[in-house]
Amino acid sequence: MSQPVPPPGNPYAQGAPGQQPAGQNPFAPGAPQQPAGQNPFGQAPDGQNPFGAYPPAPAPRRNNIGLGILAAVVAALVTAGIYGAVLGGVEVEIGWAAVGVGFAVGFAAGKVGGTNPVLPIVSAVLALGAVYLGQLVGIAVFASKEFGLSFTELFFQQFGMLTDAWNEGKDAMTFLFLALGPVAAFSGARKAGASD
Repeated sequence: MSQPVPPPGNPYAQGAPGQQPAGQNPFAPGAPQQPAGQNPFGQAPDGQNPFGAYPPAPAPRRNNIGLGILAAVVAALVTAGIYGAVLGGVEVEIGWAAVGVGFAVGFAAGKVGGTNPVLPIVSAVLALGAVYLGQLVGIAVFASKEFGLSFTELFFQQFGMLTDAWNEGKDAMTFLFLALGPVAAFSGARKAGASD
């Protein structure tokens, strides 16, 4: 029976300097050991990583106020619609929903815009507007169900009537929910920016 011939360029072929001879157990007693202080999985002698590319470096910290504000505006419009649909559907104001609106607006601004100190303030203002707009949407959803009117017609053509209805129906809870949204937005923007 003949010995297999190692392929050319095999670093473990017999006679390669500093390498284990082919066919021998590198962990057997008396086998040549790795020099002390040298990591067998570290850099190759030519400075290249023998296992491929290193993992990508972490993304640089974002500090883009324009994109942060844009993300907050989009989040404010979307959450105002959702908040209004919930209010109109259940016909009662829900505090955690106002907190959710504010937090979503702030989180979007902080995650996209980074740690810019203006973003929590802008987020709070936008969240206040989103909660107010959501309350108007809720009134429009309720009125469209109650009176059989089209929501779009009611919201876009009778907006003054909606604001009058909001003024007549406001109470202490309305203002509490208007305050919860901005507080949650401020906090959400700071946390999202800091965790980036």
